[in-house]
Amino acid sequence: METSELLQQIDTDLSAVVDKARQSLVEISNGRRGQGAGTIWHSDGLIITNAHVVHGQNPKVTLPDGRVLPAKVLAHDPSLDVAALKVDATGLPTVELGESSKLRAGEWLLALGHPWGVEGAATAGVVIGVGSDWPELPQPGRGRTSQVSANQASGEWLVASLHLRPGHSGGPMVDAHGRLVGINTMMAGPGVGVAVPVHVVKRFLQQTLKR
Repeated sequence: METSELLQQIDTDLSAVVDKARQSLVEISNGRRGQGAGTIWHSDGLIITNAHVVHGQNPKVTLPDGRVLPAKVLAHDPSLDVAALKVDATGLPTVELGESSKLRAGEWLLALGHPWGVEGAATAGVVIGVGSDWPELPQPGRGRTSQVSANQASGEWLVASLHLRPGHSGGPMVDAHGRLVGINTMMAGPGVGVAVPVHVVKRFLQQTLKR
């Protein structure tokens, strides 16, 4: 296959991944501090986003089909920067879950959200690493780099070489197959994006929703 044909095939494949991931992407407005994104986790209205997107409020959610519904915050953890929301809807499109703990440096990732109000925008990059060994990261929801708190330092992060902007927060970060591997949460510099790994989100849901 010639180089031009190979590049065209890569473009087609990545575009298909974005289209697939957009089906589970929602927009979240807390009515006070702008808008963010969210990811449909379960077809019966369970949505995952960042704690800093909802600020403990019960926001409104715009679904992929255009419906705007009120949401209830079921659980949120500012130290993990994760929140679980519930909307009164069924049969919603979900995203296939990937395995964030098995990601390797250099693998392709795509992050979706609504940066600066641009709906369903995508950005791409590669994995830098996954784990808790990150001595300095931004506070969740902030763009500038600062020392992490004791709670955050004990957490795990997915760090990627891609651009996140305000409005990406809470949206899905997916692998090259369109599987969810993280929830966008913050930027750690001009070309470094940070996400909550999907295995951390699973653990959060198991612990909080059980209670």
